[in-house]
Amino acid sequence: MKAMIYTEYGSPDILHLKTIEKPMPQDNEVLIKVKATTVTSGDCRLRSTTVPSGLWLPTRIAFGLRKPRNTILGSELAGEIESVGKDVKRFKKGDQVFASTGFRSGTYTEYIRLPEEGVLAKKPANMTYEQAAAVPFGGLTALKFLREGNIQRGQKVLINGASGAVGTYAVQLAKYFGANVTGVCSTTNLELVKSLGADKVIDYTKKDFAKNGEAYDVLLDTVANGSFSRCIGSLKQQGRLLLVVVGLPQMVQGLWTGVTSSKQVISEPGSVKAEDLIFLKELIEAGKIKAVIDRCYPLEQIPEAHRYVDKGHKKGNVVIALEQNNKT
Repeated sequence: MKAMIYTEYGSPDILHLKTIEKPMPQDNEVLIKVKATTVTSGDCRLRSTTVPSGLWLPTRIAFGLRKPRNTILGSELAGEIESVGKDVKRFKKGDQVFASTGFRSGTYTEYIRLPEEGVLAKKPANMTYEQAAAVPFGGLTALKFLREGNIQRGQKVLINGASGAVGTYAVQLAKYFGANVTGVCSTTNLELVKSLGADKVIDYTKKDFAKNGEAYDVLLDTVANGSFSRCIGSLKQQGRLLLVVVGLPQMVQGLWTGVTSSKQVISEPGSVKAEDLIFLKELIEAGKIKAVIDRCYPLEQIPEAHRYVDKGHKKGNVVIALEQNNKT
């Protein structure tokens, strides 16, 4: 089978296509024929080790000091189960599924084996494989942070980076939970964020959200382009700052903020479960949330997809389609 691999850290040029052995599922695993996956900002950070301040060494220790320990990137997928291990009960051959592999990665490939009890569920019936593959990373991240932030109906919520993979789901989920949502994005993405349900939008190229005189119950920062002090200063008393991208300095500042004020900083929302993915599936099938897809590339063009994501201007998700023009 074909897989896009990397055996060193660096630019997108180090990614290359290789034929590798097709995996066999263990007793508690399913073998999935991957129909679609994505290129996320997280994939690009792992490839380049361009990580938040203070985390370079811990990241290299965790993922491979001199070279990548896992040579296949990719953290989300949609596909069809080709075979199951003898102990598998929840799935059968032919099931259409979507999944998150998290830090395990491994989705830039034609086949992958996953444990039955992983973050795996039947894909939404009203989504193509390409759309379903673009749900787990952004959708689960947004869901876990908003839940950890104890979002409540009627609260004022600001989402910085509202047009990205996490931000587009955060806007929709915050509205589903009944919040009054303000999205921060660039000029070209204002209409997109409005269409997702934002009550207000702020063009960060023209206005500073920290100087608009508003205070928020919850501030979700998905891009880390606003200083910690500006974000904290935009919160109400008892407010919660949710940091999707966080470095060591922000971790320390967050701890100090929790000790010295009534505000709370959350940078680790906890692990995700299959139940969370099923919750998103139900919202999608009910028409409450949808995937936003910027561009779609074939497996062979993953390096080009990485170059595009590296620019930092994608809208929603960049999808890799292993079977072009797939409509099921």
